[in-house]
Order: sequence, then C-alpha cells, then structure tokens
Amino acid sequence: MPLALWALALSAFAIGTTEFVIVGLIPTIAASLQVSVPSAGLLVSLYALGVAIGAPLLTAMTGRVPRKQLLLGLMVLFTIGNLVAWMAPDYTALMTARVLTGLAHGVFFSIGSTIATSLVPKEKAASAIALMFTGLTVALVTGVPLGTFIGQHFGWQATFLAVSLLGVIAVIGSAILVPSDIAGSKPAPLLTQLAVLKKPRLLLVYAITTLGYGGSFIAFTYLAPILQQVSGFAASTVSLVMLVYGVSVAAGNIWGGKLADRLGPVRALQIVFALLALVLFVLAFTAPSKPLVLMTVLAWGAVAFGNVPGLQVYVVRRAERDAPQAVDVASGLNIAAFNVGIALGAWGGGLIVAHLGLMATPWIGALVVVGALLLTTLAGWLDRRDGVPVKGMTTATVALH
Repeated sequence: MPLALWALALSAFAIGTTEFVIVGLIPTIAASLQVSVPSAGLLVSLYALGVAIGAPLLTAMTGRVPRKQLLLGLMVLFTIGNLVAWMAPDYTALMTARVLTGLAHGVFFSIGSTIATSLVPKEKAASAIALMFTGLTVALVTGVPLGTFIGQHFGWQATFLAVSLLGVIAVIGSAILVPSDIAGSKPAPLLTQLAVLKKPRLLLVYAITTLGYGGSFIAFTYLAPILQQVSGFAASTVSLVMLVYGVSVAAGNIWGGKLADRLGPVRALQIVFALLALVLFVLAFTAPSKPLVLMTVLAWGAVAFGNVPGLQVYVVRRAERDAPQAVDVASGLNIAAFNVGIALGAWGGGLIVAHLGLMATPWIGALVVVGALLLTTLAGWLDRRDGVPVKGMTTATVALH
C-alpha cells in the first residue's frame, strides 16, 4: 500500500477524533462555558448537521477542483475549525467552529474513497478504502479516550489544539505523499441526487439508518454525564470508559460485517438492532452500578456501530435495482442519513435530558432503535414479496461504493 494512503488514514483519524471526542467532554464544556448539558450536547448535533449538508452539496460544488488541491483545502479548513474551537471565547464561537469542521468532514469522506482507489490497482481498491477508514476506527479506540483525557486534565481547549496539530501533520503528509495527477470522478449534479430521494425503497433505507443511529446517539451523546452523575465515576475516569467503548466498537464493526456477509444485510440488521435496543434498555437499570455499567458499555460498543456494514451493503443493493445510474449518490446520501440520525439523536437527547432527566435517554433511545428494527422487518418483507435474494453483495464489494 502506498504511503499516500497512510496520509489519508491520518486525516481520517484526526476527523474521527474531533467528531466523537466531544461526547466525553460535554460535562467539562458545559461547566466551562456556563451552559446546560443539553446545550453542550447540541455541539454534537451541529457537527453532524455540517457533515450531512456538506457531503452532498459541497461535493457537487467542488467537482471541478483538482482532487489534491481539494484534499489539502479541506484539511486546512478542518485545522482552522479546530483552532477556532481552541480559541473560542464563548459557546457561539465554539458552535461556529463545529459547523466548519463538520463541512470539511462531509466532503473529505465523499472524495476520500475516490482518491484511495486511484492510488492502487483495481483489485486492491477495497483494501485501500478499508485502510483509509481504519483511521476512523483507531480514532474511536485511541483518539477519543486520549482527547477526553487531555480535556479532563488540561482543559477542553487543549483537546482541540491537539487535534489541530494532527490536522497540520495531515496537511504536510498529504502535500508530500499524495500525487497531483489524481483523476476525479465527476460528482452527480444536485438534481441527480434529488432524483434518488424520489425512490420509496431507498427512502425506507435512509429512515432505517436515521432511526438506528439516532436512537443510539440519544443516549451516547450524554454517556459522560450519566457516568459521572449516575454511575459515580470521576471525570478523569471517563476517558478510560471511552477506551473500553472504542475497543468494543472496533470488534463490533468486524463482527457486523461478517454477519452481513453470512446472513444478508436485512437479517444481520434485525439481529444488531434487536441487541442494540436490548442493551439500551439494560443501561437504564445498570447505570447506578459501576461494574454493571462498564459491562453494559462494553456490550453497547459491540453493537452500536455493527449496523454500519449492513446498512451500506443494503443501500447499495437497493440502489442497483432502483437507481442504477446513481449508486454512488445513493451510498453518499446514506452517509448523510447517518449524520442526520446523530444530529437528531443528540438534539432529541437534549430535550429529553431537559424535561425527563438523564436516565430517560437510554430507554427512549431503545424505543427509537425498535422503530428501526420494525422498518428493517418491513423492508425484508417487501424484498421477499418482490423476489429479491437475501444475499447478493458482500461488504467487500460495497466498499468500492
């Protein structure tokens, strides 16, 4: 694998860290800026909203920009966004910084796959994309707990300064290692993207994605306050719990992919959503016990992101039947649906915390995930009615999209 892929992986690591590290710092930021915990939780929503808007809109608008120039520009924007967060004097400035970095995130992952596959022979395309996305997984395992640790001990601003330094290294690495003659695939115009949204079966998949992810983030956004205020963990210990969660997520991603390959995406999603809803329900009862909540968080990580491979496989399969001219667009809009789920989940979780309290977030999140399970079951029934095969595409194949 060429060294340029490692530069992309480092960029993905920095981006993944800045997206999720905020979860561990919500109580710290709320206390520092003198805002409520739900208001601090909106920083998760705004970032995700920036990703959801930035991915389709800005990718279409920057189609004629040379890929390397665009990559470098995005990482510079990402770095500036984190520097603004580091220097943010108040809540409004921090919100602005989060939106900026979210916009960069959305376009980076839209063009990242194209760049990664252009660096290797065709038969190694899936491996190249997997290597780039390894940066996201490593961010959950190491970057988020380390960033949380830095924020707990040196102030939340120090976390954003550290991430901006990662951004500088990523810019330098990309400038040196990524070739200038990358051929860019012309992104679909906005009208083509909107045409995909007229397909009812694709809209059903996007609804499943939004509910499945959103339900989990209703509770996940407020995991740090739950651990501190309900479980009784010290603020400095939250980073260790996030480490446990990240390791479990890494294992869960692999398990979810293998399950989707073996059983087909619909059956795999039914299993993952059922387990996720169960874990969230259990969290509502285990939160007051330190040992039990640790075991619950470990189980949560194993299923929280295990739905990603199945959802991506399923949306590509449906797009090949319903919108074969816009498979990449359909896949990209599913990434936007993930982030709409995160945004709505964090926002809804804030309302729940404000009106019903912290411990209402797990069981309400579980009910939302049950909604995703019911929609998945409906999708499977429609597939059987239409004679669609249970399997037909592997997660290795879907990586190419």
